Order: sequence, then structure tokens, then C-alpha cells
Amino acid sequence: MTSPDAITPAETRADLRVEFRSMASDVRFWVIAPRDGAPERAAQARDIVERVAASCTRFDPQSALMQANAAGRRWHEVPRECYDAIVAARDAHVATGGLFDPRVLAVLSSYGYDTSLPFESRRLALPAMTATGGRRARRAWKPSFDDSRLAVRVGRDAIDLGGIGKGLAMRWAAARMRGAGESALVEAGGDLMALGGGPEGTGWMVAVESPRSAAPGSGPDTLPADPAAVLRLRDRACATSSIRVRSWTVGDTEVHHIIDPRTGRSAASDLLSVTVVGLDPAMAEVWSKSLFVVGRAGIREAADTRNLAALWVDSEGRVGVSRAMRPFVAWQVNRVS
Repeated sequence: MTSPDAITPAETRADLRVEFRSMASDVRFWVIAPRDGAPERAAQARDIVERVAASCTRFDPQSALMQANAAGRRWHEVPRECYDAIVAARDAHVATGGLFDPRVLAVLSSYGYDTSLPFESRRLALPAMTATGGRRARRAWKPSFDDSRLAVRVGRDAIDLGGIGKGLAMRWAAARMRGAGESALVEAGGDLMALGGGPEGTGWMVAVESPRSAAPGSGPDTLPADPAAVLRLRDRACATSSIRVRSWTVGDTEVHHIIDPRTGRSAASDLLSVTVVGLDPAMAEVWSKSLFVVGRAGIREAADTRNLAALWVDSEGRVGVSRAMRPFVAWQVNRVS
């Protein structure tokens, strides 16, 4: 743990910053007071992210994930990153009692979400008849694994690893960046792992963007135009699930990308965003989506029962915080406009 006194003043400190585009997100590594070997660690971390992006994407029919989807109930060998991601998705499915379920590819495709292009440049209005591809997944997902061959059988329903894949990329990149400097941050589109005390040694300050804000992006030490809260994080992960950008219309129906596995449709939860803080970025991502599915009526009880640090904004702009989140909140509003 880094003390404030160990941090070199910002005006004389030479931090290491690496930024690139991957997984439909702006990816950023930030190392405070980098040690010898930090650039090499950053290059290795970037390679990890790129490998996850290549093998786990659903937007490339030749990716390892899509080839495993095509194999369905037949065994299919995949790269280590894809194999571990599917195992992690199975574990998350079990841990959430089915609230997290990656078997949503059919409904997302039927809704027209078949490209990684930003939705702000691609407002969709599809005929209502195209939104019929989502079959309700009532049974527990039970994929099969052969660790000796890195082979999987995903089952008859195609899976999407988008959210958990990004969280896993941050998990594995952060493991490589740990110890690269006094503090380090890895972030992809707001999903992040904050290591150490940050630029001032007192914790990384992370702004939670209001889902009603028109300002692009948010993140550590950068306040968006209308933040709902600011969190102070040290050795913690943070992930937000929001429908601010990825929502559109199918016929006359407003839809979004967070699918309720109990209905096979966009979650009707009366929530606009859910942010979760935890020890692991992949599970923070999983729980942010799972709590979104739970909805406004049950999110507080669900978060408190599981001791999850959660912050949410509902459809009326009200900001809610679970008990476990309170120690991380440096500042918040009660309602966003």
C-alpha cells in the first residue's frame, strides 16, 4: 500500500500512460511513478487485452467464440483466453442464480445489435417482426469442458461474452500491471481496476457518469458534465452497466442490450444504470448487469443481502446506494436531471 508521501508531485513525476482502442472501448493503462520494466508490462497487458478481444468477440464469425457457438453441442477447441472466459461465464451463471446468462446472442441479433459500431451513430428502427429471435432460457446453462484439450461444448444456444470478456481482460491485464509502479490503473470503457493509492496516494477518484448526461465517457480523475457520484477506490474494481448509449427501437418498442434471461427480452427494470465495486472487475461487471435485471424494486435488498457495493440511478433520476457501497462514496447527488 502506497502512502501519500511516497507519491512524487504531479508536476515533476513522469507517469506512464498507454491508450488504445479495443473491445469497442477506449482502453487506458496509467502507471504512477513507473518502475523498471513498466513499459514491457504494459505491452504484455495490451497483448492480453487484444487476445481476449480477438478470441471472445461475437462480431467476427471466425472468432474462437463464434466457432464454438457454431459447434453447439459438439466439442470445439479454443484458445486459453476464450476457454477461461467461458468457464468464468459458467461460474458467474451459477453464482448469480441465473441472473447472469450469456445465452442472449439470438435476441441481441434479432434486435439488430449485430455490429460493434457506436450506437450514437447508428440509431436503429427495425420492423417489429425481426425481434422474435429470443427464446426464453428457463433451464440452467450447463456447458461442458475438457481442460486437457481446452475444448468446450457451449450447448444449443449461442452465447455472448461481451461484458464478462471485457471484465476478464481487465482482470488479467491488472494482474500483469500490479507492481509496475507505485500505483496503476487499467480501464476499458469505464470498467476498471484501480491498484494502489492513485496520483495523490489517497485513492483513485472515479466519477460515475449520470446515465442522463450527454457528455462522452467517464473515468478516474475525470469528471463528466453531470456525475451522479464520485468514488474513492484503492485496490478495487469498478464496473457500470447502463442503457444510456446502447438503446434503440424495434418497431414501436424501445429496447436495449441488457437482456433479462427470465424473459428473453430487454430488462424492464426501471433502472438507467448500475455501478458495482468489488475485488474483481469481471464479477463487478457480472453483478452490475445482474442487479440491473433485478430492477428498481428489488435492487437494494439484493445488493444488501449479498453484501454487494452498488450504486444505481433509476428511471426518475434518483440515486441509490447499498450499505456496502457507502465507504467508497466520496460525493454523490440524490437525483440527476
